[in-house]
Amino acid sequence: MRITGVAGALPDNRYPQEMLTGALKHYWGSRLKHPELLDRMHTNARVASRHLALPIDRYEELSTWGQTNAAWFRVSQELGERAIDRALNDAGLRRQDLHALFVVSITGVASPSLDARLINRMGLRPDIRRTPIFGVGCVGGALGLTRAADYTLAYPDHNAAILAVEICTLTLKRDDLSPVNLIASGLFGDGAAAVIVSGARTEVASNGGSGPEILATGSVFYPDSEDIMGWEISEDGFKIVLSQRLPEFIKRNLAGDVDAFLAGHGLARADIGNWVIHTGGPRVLEAMQETLGLEDRHLALSWDSLSRFGNLSSASVLLVLEDTVRNHRPEPGTLGVLLAMGPGFSSEMILMRW
Repeated sequence: MRITGVAGALPDNRYPQEMLTGALKHYWGSRLKHPELLDRMHTNARVASRHLALPIDRYEELSTWGQTNAAWFRVSQELGERAIDRALNDAGLRRQDLHALFVVSITGVASPSLDARLINRMGLRPDIRRTPIFGVGCVGGALGLTRAADYTLAYPDHNAAILAVEICTLTLKRDDLSPVNLIASGLFGDGAAAVIVSGARTEVASNGGSGPEILATGSVFYPDSEDIMGWEISEDGFKIVLSQRLPEFIKRNLAGDVDAFLAGHGLARADIGNWVIHTGGPRVLEAMQETLGLEDRHLALSWDSLSRFGNLSSASVLLVLEDTVRNHRPEPGTLGVLLAMGPGFSSEMILMRW
């Protein structure tokens, strides 16, 4: 099985971080007792710009969870369709060539779910296997890619798509001035990314495709760690949960889990020439680099993605993958690892060969 297409889709509304910080000061007004603290948090996020689902002045018009969820549903369909079509085009496939669709999002809810709306909107085949995935946050892009790989391993004549679409800015809480929400207000952005995975017996995989071969996948769930990251969900919508323990948790667990995954395939970290790592934020990237003993060059694309887009939750690691495929493709035969962590708490790892 092989990644044969990958593409991102971002809203047209792009703003520099300084403008967003100023808009949030106006948004919170006198309730923001220490505006200099917001300045410092947003600077420390190391985000230069972000794409927003709506024009910046539209956010003050949203006063209920119903309104923000409706905006999520509308924009997610638009970005989702665009990302899937671009990934299919990258793979040289048509809409009717898709046999399975995995859709990940944690920033809104709908029933029928987003995947069903996209099947109708795009006229996808009626026998398509669909799997909506909610609640996994930042690990979602890697988790969805793992599920797509599982599917094409079972059905080697099929093509599967994973779509990760997140409208993080619509979850901002007007009445929450906690440090965690202030940090989130400077870190998260909006966008989507789609990946096509083709089974080993498909023509497109046999011809090489645009991306790497998937050799193996691995998952690790950490018991009793639900409080590290996620949402508190109430009548007011989503309130972010983000523990200060996260960097130390990564340092304590990740290296051993990656080593065990690689050892199961007769490999060590030194054998890996390419790392595609989720852009969780400065402290997360620093913790990953330290515990895995990686060089700056191994995380350069993740830092660049963080600066250009912010953290797009489930979509971020797939945007790093797109940049790798299009602009920084490793030498043929190079082994790579795609890696993300998120609510659960859990890790997803994918071993690839370029």
